Amino acid sequence: MRSYPGLLLACAAMIAGFVQPARAQAPASPGTYVVTYFEVAPNTARKTAALLRQFAAATRKEDGNTELTALHEIGRPVRFAIVEAWRDKAAHDAHGAAMKALGDKLQSSFASPFDARTFLTMAVAAPAEGADLSDAVYVLTHVDVFPAGKDDVAAMIKQLADDSRKDGGYQRFDAVIQDEHPNHFHLIEAWSDRKSREAHALTDHTKAFRAKLVPFEGALYDERLYEVVKKSE
Repeated sequence: MRSYPGLLLACAAMIAGFVQPARAQAPASPGTYVVTYFEVAPNTARKTAALLRQFAAATRKEDGNTELTALHEIGRPVRFAIVEAWRDKAAHDAHGAAMKALGDKLQSSFASPFDARTFLTMAVAAPAEGADLSDAVYVLTHVDVFPAGKDDVAAMIKQLADDSRKDGGYQRFDAVIQDEHPNHFHLIEAWSDRKSREAHALTDHTKAFRAKLVPFEGALYDERLYEVVKKSE
C-alpha cells in the first residue's frame, strides 16, 4: 500500500512531461488588425482631425491596444483611415463601444460612413530602427485576388515584405489577411518620404511582384497614400 503514492507521483510526472511540451508549442494569438476608411464634408475636416487625435490618444491607453494610427489621404484631406492593432479579438471587441461613440460624433460630418475591415497578422515586423512614423508617407493597399490563387499570392506578398524592408527609406512594411476572406490582403507601408516610396515602387522586386500578381487579381490594385493626422491641422 505504501508504494501507491510513489507510483501515483511517478505517473503524474510522466503525464506532466507529455502535457507541458504541447502547451509550450501552442501558437500565440495572431493578433487583430482593423483598418477603417471614411470620408467627411470639406468644411468638417479640421474638426474631424481634432476628434481623431483625441480618440487616438485615448485608445492607446486601452488594455490590449498595440496601435492606433489616424491618417488622412495625401491630396484628399477629407478622406481618413484609422489603423488599429489589438492583442486579440476580445480586446478589439471591448473597444467597440468607443468606436461607435466616435461614429456618432462624426455622423453629421460623414460624406461616407465607417467602412471597417478586420484582419489577422500575416507578415508583420517591427518598424525600422529609429523610424519616425509621425512624418512618414503611409501607403495602404488592398489586394483582392481570386480564391484559387490565395496561397500563391500570400507567399508572393510575404516575399515582397521581406524584400521591401531592405529598401532605402523603409520605415514599416506589414501585410495582413482579411478575417473570413483569405483571398483579401492589406499592405500597410510607411516610408521616410515620397522620394523613397517612389524608388521602392520601381525596384526590381516590386515590379516583379506587380507583374506576377496581375493574373491573380480579382479587382484593381487599390493603393492610396496617406500621412499622419497632426496637431497643426
